[in-house]
Amino acid sequence: MRRNKPFHDRTKWNALLTALLGGLLLGGCDQPTQSQGPPSAAEVATVTVTTQAVVLTTELPGRTSPYLVAEIRPQVSGLIQKRLFTEGSDVKAGQALYHIDPAPFQAALDNAAATLTAARKNADRARAALIASKAGLTRHRATLKLAQVNRERFEEAYRDRAVSANQRDQAATEAEVAEAALQAAEAQVESDRKAIAAAEAAIQQAEAAQEIARIQLGYTKITAPISGRIGRSSVTVGAIVTAYQPSALATIQQLDPIYVDVRQSTTELLSLKRSLDHGRLNPNGSSQNKVRLLLEDGAAYPLEGTLQFRDVTVEPSTGSVVLRVLFPNPEGGLLPGMFVRAVVQEGIREKAVLVPQQAVSRDPKGNPFSLIVEAQGKVAQRMLTLDRAIGDQWLVSEGLAPGDRVIVEGALRVRPGTSVKEVPFQPGGKENVKPDGTARPAGKSN
Repeated sequence: MRRNKPFHDRTKWNALLTALLGGLLLGGCDQPTQSQGPPSAAEVATVTVTTQAVVLTTELPGRTSPYLVAEIRPQVSGLIQKRLFTEGSDVKAGQALYHIDPAPFQAALDNAAATLTAARKNADRARAALIASKAGLTRHRATLKLAQVNRERFEEAYRDRAVSANQRDQAATEAEVAEAALQAAEAQVESDRKAIAAAEAAIQQAEAAQEIARIQLGYTKITAPISGRIGRSSVTVGAIVTAYQPSALATIQQLDPIYVDVRQSTTELLSLKRSLDHGRLNPNGSSQNKVRLLLEDGAAYPLEGTLQFRDVTVEPSTGSVVLRVLFPNPEGGLLPGMFVRAVVQEGIREKAVLVPQQAVSRDPKGNPFSLIVEAQGKVAQRMLTLDRAIGDQWLVSEGLAPGDRVIVEGALRVRPGTSVKEVPFQPGGKENVKPDGTARPAGKSN
């Protein structure tokens, strides 16, 4: 009997618990049900639409490019004797970069100088010969004149029978000989003149050859045509280079200032032009050409750039035009080839309508709309035309007018035609929403 006592105790306690639970259930059923009143109007947070002047900007992708680029190539062929710069350093215009072996070019210059000296001596001899031939020409003219006088005299004397026929013939022959000698003297003078002309031409040719040799000797010293940062050298000391070879010895790039080439689609360009033509957008004066820059990591570049020009040719492959912007780069933070985003100013929208982005929803077709509260306190739906996002707001082109009260919070609990209770919207996201999803009145935080 002692073994069964615990069993009887458990049975007694189970029966007691069952009785207590049954009493509680019966007591709950006997309490009268409380009546529920009519549902209260849902609370929504709204903003009143106003217009304001907004500076419109466009972010365009771009790439940096150097302001000036000079590829260093030799202008004469030869052996590299020296390299006179440090790779990656800054160089100045006129600074020597390479030395090519000057020995063959110095020899060519010396040869040209010797040729020029010989040509000048030949010219001096030709001038002296011309002077002598001119003197001989003068003598022969005098001799011819005397011979002609004697011939006439003997001719008269022969008619008077004062001289014989032989004497007359001898005087005529002497005149003919003097005339022939004069012609030879004239030919010699002309020959000497031609010799002088040839000698002077030889002098000019020798002078040109000497100048070319001097220039080529100067080309053995390769200098920097611009100031900037020089890259790596493609040749070393002892390399043979060729005049105007296709591969550059090194490249110099001027990086301050630096260009940023961005691309704008023709669709955006036509839309901007249309907005300006219709007066929806006003140019922003001198600030219109100011451009800001966003780096690859999203950081803003501290200095503003200036828009230089828009290209007039559309690239067929991309359907875009190139905008070139000039940025100061005193610290060298912008390097050629970097991807950046340029913030280009389009103009000022004088009467822009901005609403918070959470106030805009989309229907199943993706069309944007907003819910507004009409004068009777009822909800109405407005289809919208959106221009772009500006920060955490939408720029609305059509659909809203100044004075409209747009629902920002609580829109999910209401439908068009329902009555709502308005409270002012306070920016801050979820601070104005109760745990049940309704809008919290302004000034309450719990």
